[in-house]
Amino acid sequence: MSGGYASLGGVDISGSVPVAASGDRSPLQFQESNLQTFPPTDVKGKIAGSYQPPRDADDSFSKPGPGAQNGSLDGQAQGFGGWFNVVSYRPYFNVDTSDVLERIRDSFLPHKGDFVEKTNSNPDMYGPFWITTTLIFVTAALGNFAAYIAHKTSSTSDHWHYDINKVTWSASMFYGYIALVPLLLYFLLKYMGVSSSLVQLWCLYGYSLFIFIPASVLSVVPVEIFRWVIVGIAAVMSAIFLALNIRSHIKTASDRWFLVVTGSFLLQLGLALVMKLYFFTFTF
Repeated sequence: MSGGYASLGGVDISGSVPVAASGDRSPLQFQESNLQTFPPTDVKGKIAGSYQPPRDADDSFSKPGPGAQNGSLDGQAQGFGGWFNVVSYRPYFNVDTSDVLERIRDSFLPHKGDFVEKTNSNPDMYGPFWITTTLIFVTAALGNFAAYIAHKTSSTSDHWHYDINKVTWSASMFYGYIALVPLLLYFLLKYMGVSSSLVQLWCLYGYSLFIFIPASVLSVVPVEIFRWVIVGIAAVMSAIFLALNIRSHIKTASDRWFLVVTGSFLLQLGLALVMKLYFFTFTF
């Protein structure tokens, strides 16, 4: 063993590990991966590309509606075809809860007469639609409930029946009023040479009806004089709110403003009177 490891050579020594031969080495081969890398893409969507929030998640609904100011709809369909495009009406629903609540609060303060001025840049149809729809079902349901209470407290022995026609009449009356009266007023103001906005008038009339919702709730009380007082107060407040805002809008533009304001005031009182007589007046 004095020769060291070099003298081992090709000798097979028991118990030892043979030296690996250097002449037959084969390089270790690695298979290339089949994975592919893709270049960045500009495709946006839920699967490919970087994450983008949905279109409705931006802050467009917290900004003033462009259609309410200059009539443009940001490249949307114009002309006659725009009337049948749902997107064309999006600017008129561009309000949040705080806006609607503030406008409802202003309708309970009729003496200010600044509702038109506050909503001039962004009138909405969201509040008027839901206020009118709520009023329809409230008056129909509570009208039947008040009739039931009046029947139970009366001396009649007849059976009481729910009047489903109240829903139909309520929808016809309130939807017809909120749609046609502002439309007629719009054409009247155009004839008088007064610049006005139809959406602004719908907004004004719609919020003027909100006070009739709590009045309908209180009209369930089976005391006739109390019902007249409640509906009367609601009618006067609503009519004053409507009249003062129309007056502030057209007084400086027409000499016949008094007739228009008086007519609007009386029509609002007439609506309240019809509501009281049809839904909350009972004879058994």
